[in-house]
Amino acid sequence: MKIFSFLTNQPDNVLTRALTDGRHPFAVAAAFSFFSNILYLALPLYTYQVYGSVLIHQNIPTLVVLSGVTLFVFAVSSVIDDYRARILINYGVVLDQRVSGKVFSALFDAALRGDSGGRAQALRDLDSFRQTLTGIAAAAFFDVPWIPVFLVALYMIAPVVGIVTTIGALALLGLAILQARLVRPPAKEASDAQLRSYAFTEAALRNGEVVRAMGMLPTLGAAWAGHRRVTIERGAVAAEMSNTFTDIIKAVRMGIQVLIIAIGAYLIITGKLHQGMLFANMILAARALQPIEKIVGAWDPLNNMVRAHERLMGLLTRAEPATAATALPRPAGRLTVEALNYAPQGSPRLLLGNINFALEAGEVLGVIGPSGAGKSTLARLLVGIWRPNNGVVRLDGADVFTWDRADFGRYVGYLPQDTELFAGTIRDNIARFRADVSDEDVVNAARLAGVHELVLRLPKGYETDVGDGGHTLSAGQRQRVGLARTMLGDPAFIVLDEPNASLDAEGEDALLKALDSMKAKGATVVIISHKPSIFRAADKMLVLREGRVELFGPRDQVMNRLMKPTEVRAVEAGR
Repeated sequence: MKIFSFLTNQPDNVLTRALTDGRHPFAVAAAFSFFSNILYLALPLYTYQVYGSVLIHQNIPTLVVLSGVTLFVFAVSSVIDDYRARILINYGVVLDQRVSGKVFSALFDAALRGDSGGRAQALRDLDSFRQTLTGIAAAAFFDVPWIPVFLVALYMIAPVVGIVTTIGALALLGLAILQARLVRPPAKEASDAQLRSYAFTEAALRNGEVVRAMGMLPTLGAAWAGHRRVTIERGAVAAEMSNTFTDIIKAVRMGIQVLIIAIGAYLIITGKLHQGMLFANMILAARALQPIEKIVGAWDPLNNMVRAHERLMGLLTRAEPATAATALPRPAGRLTVEALNYAPQGSPRLLLGNINFALEAGEVLGVIGPSGAGKSTLARLLVGIWRPNNGVVRLDGADVFTWDRADFGRYVGYLPQDTELFAGTIRDNIARFRADVSDEDVVNAARLAGVHELVLRLPKGYETDVGDGGHTLSAGQRQRVGLARTMLGDPAFIVLDEPNASLDAEGEDALLKALDSMKAKGATVVIISHKPSIFRAADKMLVLREGRVELFGPRDQVMNRLMKPTEVRAVEAGR
């Protein structure tokens, strides 16, 4: 049985530590379970007294007293059960507070590594794991250790009833283990196929315009149906097996209870058992078998909990651990790239090889090259998104990859090739969702990016919602808002990847003015573009081809080697 196997022999990470620290609340919950189960013995004692004494002697006062005491005991037991539930629920809240942030961060780490497995599913896994671990299903395990208590009571009353109940409990446990082993493989296949179908659907929806324009819905639907078919077919197999075992277990449990009644009745008829013990036997036997029955009934969520834990452990184990870093002062902007090599994980081919160059603080670098030359890869390495295989990128001498990310982000601006905005308002996006950014800072960034007037024309200005169901911005408008986000706080180092790819003439003019403003403020800027006109503010140029530096030097020298004289004059005329 793999249920709760996550409590032992697991890699050290935040989830394992949270579970280890949960031993104390679980121990307290187990203690409450002890008292709850002991108090439950009041019911068989009550039935014994009622049927063995009160009814025979017609003693109503005794009945009233017994009933009152028993009701009081059960009230206390209910309070204890309620506290046990509260302890587990509160532990679940603490576990989520400790782990959810790390899972959220690990998702981005996985995305940057190109690991698409799970993604947002990990947060659903955490919810499923937490709810089941601290819910009714897992609580049944707290009653399992007290099964022997009820069995001992049965042996004391009538050994043969105790033997039958013990055999029944072992039979139910065996059926439960067999159920787990047979149901687990098809259930896992169904779950994996379901995750693939969800990921496929999300990708298709993100590209809905392409799907409709090129009539891809039927073919994509067929591919999605393949994942769905596996989900349904294997899920049906798992459900059929589970239902079969559930029915068998139910039949066995009812058969045990019938047999116990029959044995009890026989013992009463033969004078070997007091008649008041018949109902006591029934109650004790049912209580002894109840935890196993609850576990069997909750087998699906328990198995889902185990699979969720396995996926969470895989995600957290592969995540890059955050390292403590000394807070560094605002950089002046000197950039050095030293023997930089990069290849994606598992790829034998370098996307960038032996890249070396340096920029002084305040210089502007233009990067050009054909598609696939490694320009966007270089941009990601320059801002520390990816770790190079060899070499290092330094900003004022510090490795940009190991720099504390929140601290680094205050001094750096990055505009990726595909600009996406987050669900929230325009202000939220420009402010990078930081609580310490003032309205003045947001407006200043928008003015520098030349997007202030555009924002004011939106339905609610800076409070316009751009999330799902909110205002839809064009690609050019998103790129201009993204540029404002990049320029927040006058960053010392800025990387712009194809910043004019979606801009019209007005937007490109605003971008050129923003570049002039950045340079005037002394920022070190790297611009990647296919349009030479954007390089009018550049001091140096870098030409990449097949992941190698082909040319690097002063702008005019490089441009003269790459372009015709008339093209060079056109670029210079745009100054």
